[in-house]
Amino acid sequence: MSQQREAVFPTRMTLNLMRTKLRGASTGHTLLKRKSEALTKRFRDIVRKIDDAKMKMGGVMQAAAFSLAEVSYATGGNIGIEVQELAKQPRYTVAARQENVSGVILPSFEAIVNKEVDDFKLTGLGRGGQQVNKAKYIYGQAVDALVELASQQTAFVLLDEVIKVTNRRVNAIEHVIIPRTENTIAYILSELDELEREEFFRLKKVQRNKQRDAEKLQIAEKAEKERLAAQESDAVQSVEAESTTENGAKNDDMNAFDDDADVVF
Repeated sequence: MSQQREAVFPTRMTLNLMRTKLRGASTGHTLLKRKSEALTKRFRDIVRKIDDAKMKMGGVMQAAAFSLAEVSYATGGNIGIEVQELAKQPRYTVAARQENVSGVILPSFEAIVNKEVDDFKLTGLGRGGQQVNKAKYIYGQAVDALVELASQQTAFVLLDEVIKVTNRRVNAIEHVIIPRTENTIAYILSELDELEREEFFRLKKVQRNKQRDAEKLQIAEKAEKERLAAQESDAVQSVEAESTTENGAKNDDMNAFDDDADVVF
């Protein structure tokens, strides 16, 4: 348990921080999960497009190879040197664009044809012109297919890496961060409950001690009152005894005086 939680001091402030962290982790997990699902959907679309592009590429490249063979046969030799000498400006250019997919920037390539440039319009004018135009058209299709395949392959590689990273983050949040934070919250709550029980026990003990002291004080006050009452009672009895003694002495004196008077007369 101690190894699966964070080393924190159990306080109310720490509990609030951990709860905030848990809410943030849950929100992040949800967002990353949605991002992973969106990227996976796009990844599957790209895989399907790559499969279609490769199948198309096989047919196009085969047709291009046959058309080049036809050109070589029709012109009676290799026209590569002539083509290189005539090529002055690019007819095909590749433009790069960017596409944002769930926060991931994917490059996209597009083949742009400049129809104003045609350096090979007189190529094969003597013979084989039809085969040259056919080869030019087929190789144009091959360039388009290659650019499309390169665009999808680049997006495939980038998305594959991003999906792996995103899934690792999702798994880390789901299986490490959230359980660790929940264990930390449970630990803090248990410690706070223990502290509350200790505080309650301490207060009860203080209350019992105060009640015991109050009872002792009442007993002492009662004993003091009884002692004072006993002293008062003793004092009253002693005063009454003295008064009785004095009265007896006076009566004796009076009796003696009466006896003396009888003797004189």
